[in-house]
Amino acid sequence: MNPDASVALVTGGASGLGRAVVEELLCAGAQVVIADLPTSPGAAVAAELSPLGKVLYTPCAVTDPDSVQAAVDTAAVLGPLRIAVNCAGVATPGKLLSRRGPLAPEEFERVVRVNLIGTFNVFRLAAQRIAEAEPVAGERGVLIATASVAAYDGQTGQSAYAASKGGVVGLTLPAARELARHQIRVVSIAPGLFDTPLLAGLSAAARESLGRQVPHPARLGDPAEFAALVHHVVVNPMLNGEVIRLDGAVRMAPV
Repeated sequence: MNPDASVALVTGGASGLGRAVVEELLCAGAQVVIADLPTSPGAAVAAELSPLGKVLYTPCAVTDPDSVQAAVDTAAVLGPLRIAVNCAGVATPGKLLSRRGPLAPEEFERVVRVNLIGTFNVFRLAAQRIAEAEPVAGERGVLIATASVAAYDGQTGQSAYAASKGGVVGLTLPAARELARHQIRVVSIAPGLFDTPLLAGLSAAARESLGRQVPHPARLGDPAEFAALVHHVVVNPMLNGEVIRLDGAVRMAPV
């Protein structure tokens, strides 16, 4: 699918991987809606990126169906929605059993709710709208989710995060099979260690140490590299029902 003149919705688009995706799709000619929390810099990011093309911001929490529906409706104002990329997520750590005792169920549930149920909300509501678009070159659109290598290599303290991202991995193929009759593709990307705000609290030395764990290239990933893969998924119609690791061959150690 050619992103030129397509309308794209990017959740979590105000920072990190999401912002890089917004910029990439704008440069490819798409019109983009940034859907991010009301506390995010979404409006400022939209204003900053506006010279690249048509970009709007709408406040959105992916755990709230009404909020996601409003974001989808905002995108539809620009034209037929064809691309939805879910980058919204949290990575709150927590050991099953720590000095404070067992992990509270509500802490586990919050991570799963944002990362997995949030992805489900975006998929189901965006798919409904994309299915209304006229096919172009044999397809109507594509849904892209952000999984994580933690789905396969979850570390100590990542039980909730790994479980939530494992759910995203498990959702990908059945969603692709179901939505095939609507000519909608579904792909997930599982990034490794990327230079995003999730790592912003670490020292430069700690970030460099993390980067050295990657076999090649021995550094943290650049969000632009994630965005480039999103772009390729959009334009390559044979990518469907797949989870793509984007990790420089890293396999995370237990701790």
